[in-house]
This record gives sequence, C-alpha cells and structure tokens, in this order.
Amino acid sequence: MSSNDLSFAGFSGSPGANLPALRGHNTALVLGLLRAAGEEGVSRLELAAHTGLTPQAVSKITARLRAEGLAAEAGRRASTGGKPATVLRLVPGARHAVGLHLDRDELTAVLTDLAGEAVAVRRTPLAFEAGAEQVLATAAREVTALRARADGSPVLGVGAACPGPLDHTTGVLHRVTGAPQWDGFPLRDALAARLGLPVVLDKDTNAAALGLAQDLPRGAGSFGYLHLGTGLGAGLVLGGSLYRGPRTGAGEFGHQTVQWDGPRCNCGRLGCIEALCLAAVARGDLPGAARALGVGAANLVELLDIDRVLLGGRTVLDHPVPFLDGVTEALTDLARTRGATGAGAGAGGAVPVALARGGARVVADGAAELVLAPLFGARGSGLRGGPDPS
Repeated sequence: MSSNDLSFAGFSGSPGANLPALRGHNTALVLGLLRAAGEEGVSRLELAAHTGLTPQAVSKITARLRAEGLAAEAGRRASTGGKPATVLRLVPGARHAVGLHLDRDELTAVLTDLAGEAVAVRRTPLAFEAGAEQVLATAAREVTALRARADGSPVLGVGAACPGPLDHTTGVLHRVTGAPQWDGFPLRDALAARLGLPVVLDKDTNAAALGLAQDLPRGAGSFGYLHLGTGLGAGLVLGGSLYRGPRTGAGEFGHQTVQWDGPRCNCGRLGCIEALCLAAVARGDLPGAARALGVGAANLVELLDIDRVLLGGRTVLDHPVPFLDGVTEALTDLARTRGATGAGAGAGGAVPVALARGGARVVADGAAELVLAPLFGARGSGLRGGPDPS
C-alpha cells in the first residue's frame, strides 16, 4: 500500500463497494486498533479477533503496514502454552497531518502525528472577514512552516475548520455569519490548490467535536460541544459519531431564537442566543451570558437526550467558572423539573457539564483529526472486516 493509498483510504466510497475500498476498510480497522493500543501494542491474533478478519488477512495487512513504516514490532507476549506472540504497534511519526483553525481574528495551525499528538503549533493574526486571498496566503505560510517540522515524513493532508455555515461535502462556504462575502466560495479546493495537499473542510465546532469523540468507546456516548468565542456554535456527537445532518448544516446552535424582541444578531434575526451571549459578555455581565448559554444547553439536552455537555471557546476559557456554574445550574433546573435520571447523570440526575479537553487548541487539533480519523475506521459504524482482496 503506497502512502498515497493511505492518504485517501478513508475518503473513498462506502466500505465494501469495490475491492480497493474493501482493502482500505480492512486496513483502517487494523490501523484503528494499533492506534488505540498505543505503545503497548497488540498481537496479530488480537487484531483478528477484534476485526473478524482471518489471521492470514491480518498478516497481509500488517506486512504492508510494516513495509510502509506505519507499524513496527513492540516485543513479544509471554507464552500461554504456544509460541510467544509478536506484538505490533503504530509508528506515530511515520506520517503527519495539519490542522488549521481559521477563526475570525486568528489562525491556529498544528502539526500532529498519527496518534493525534501535537508536534508543532503556530498562531498568527488573521482577518477572516478580509476575504479569500489574505486567508489563503496566511494559511499557505503557516502550513509551509509546519511541514518543515515533519522531519521528512509525508504530510497526509490538511484539515481546515472555520465558522459556518458551510457544505462539508463540497467544501463550499455559505453565508458565514458576519462575513457574507464568503458565500459560495470553494474554500476547500482553493486551499488544496494553494497548499498542494488534500484538504478536508468543516465547521470549527464539528472539527472540535470530532477530536473530542476520539476519547469515547466506538459507538457509545452522545454529547454536545458548545463553543463560545467570536461566535457561538455546537458540535454534536450522537451514538459515538459526529452528526453533521443530511446537508451538513447541523450545529448552528447560536442561531436559535429565545427572545422574540431581543437584540439583532449578525445573522439578521432577533433574539438569537449568540446575540444575547455576546451582548452580555460585552457589557461585562458574565452571569447573564452564562444563563443564556444555559438556556440553549437545556434546549439541546431536551431535544437530543445527550449524555453530557462540553464547553469551549476563548470566551469560556477566559471565564470558566461563571460559564460552568451557569450551564450546570440550567441543567440542574431541567433535571429537577423533568425528574431526569440516567447512568451518566450528575448530581440530582442532571446531565454533567465540563470544560472540553484541549483548551484553546481544541478546534485545530480536531481539524487535524478530520484527516486522521478516516484512516482508522469510521467511529460508530458497527462494521467489521471483510475478506482481504489482495
């Protein structure tokens, strides 16, 4: 399998559609288990048991991965009566990915290895509303600097995350709130042409949620990631998988109307939660901003019955205590009135609230995961391997 095969293995058609796709799917399953095992590694027999592949198919796949430098021996397991089992591990530095967070006023760029660990991070001012040329030039400069830190190993691609709405499947922006001049711009293809690398484009909140979902067991867990920074949006992980919606428009959380005669939002409507939150922050009323965010979080919990709420974005990170307290209070009130209970419920049956891991880099790290995650098998798919076609 060539490095080019690997870079596109997760972006092809549905598993089982044709022989190359089937081989890509089987390889992704094995890579996913190697990644999850970490430095301890996993044996070929364990790989076969977890994937449903035959030992012969696993041997073929792992031989290809070793030939590409993607897997290596990690010692032997103690014998249980037969020959000691050779343990294999992922080689994280064999390939890299770049994640870009194109915020309205700053670009954060991260170079990660195959394990998703940051190798290098760069930040620079960005005027997203200034338009395409400035954004493309800044992104190209930062990606070039990061590629120099990859120690000669291939960079598989670039994940780019920016404000929405946008079409994830075509890579085209829609009328970005506060920056309508981006409407219809093919940002994914423009970045790919400028960078000379494959590019995946998604909303900032979706990218963050995808990265956060890597901590969940496959097929388990639902959460809402609420991002309050220069705007307000949500990333949704349902049943362990990122939910974008059929038109990839899910997660426009900040533009739910909660006050008919409220302040005008940049989207053009009145009384959006985003407008209420940002206005409260601007006048120094952090408890008021937290109450507004809590109202939205409670609506989300009632609508989707999610297991937890995670908070992030620079405004939350600058003032974590009032936002955690405000959203927790809203969800506690909801549980009290609804009598909510559940295995994952917090005190009083309330859905728990926490800061998202990753801090200020959560979107950029998640953007790199847009490239990496498909290489390791689709989360929550419930699919097992098929016969190796090679």
